[in-house]
Amino acid sequence: MKQHAPATLRNREPIAAVLAQELPARGTVLEIAAGTGEHAVFFAGAFPALDWQPTDPSPEAVASITAYRDDYGGTNLAAPLLLDAAAPETWPVTRADAIVCINMVHISPWEATLGLFRGAAQLLGSGAPLILYGPYLEAGVETTPSNLEFDASLKARNPLWGLREAEALDALAAQHGMARTARHALPANNIVLVYRSA
Repeated sequence: MKQHAPATLRNREPIAAVLAQELPARGTVLEIAAGTGEHAVFFAGAFPALDWQPTDPSPEAVASITAYRDDYGGTNLAAPLLLDAAAPETWPVTRADAIVCINMVHISPWEATLGLFRGAAQLLGSGAPLILYGPYLEAGVETTPSNLEFDASLKARNPLWGLREAEALDALAAQHGMARTARHALPANNIVLVYRSA
């Protein structure tokens, strides 16, 4: 039942260090595309004052998150919910104090990112963060050969996937009354982009 993503063990602590700077002290964190659930368990443990709500569009992923949650000793990790960011339906949550999305934007159709920002604009209050982690293309920043190879491999698997331009995300955020407030460089040529509404 449990799934395992090897990258989780490598990136969870650097991501947590950024989250410590960007997340509110208390409230509910909505994780979009939580995948295996390994991040959700780790971050819930790292931030016990926050309620962590994992979601994913895949029933298999939800089953994996549930299996990890069953072994979690804390009380601040909610049962996972099915949520497809690309779907036009209303999300199964009514509010959040922060949204975290790790490694979804490049491994999904662009419609999922459109839905992510649309949902974030509806759920997040003024100043609440939308936090995105992954590899991105940036104007004025040379793209590493490994990221170019990764981009090609993603598009070979699915032509609708691929690394996105950070500036395209900035423009999308602006359409929803949000602006980028931070950029954090992380290992393995990944970055964290943070967006907040005015």
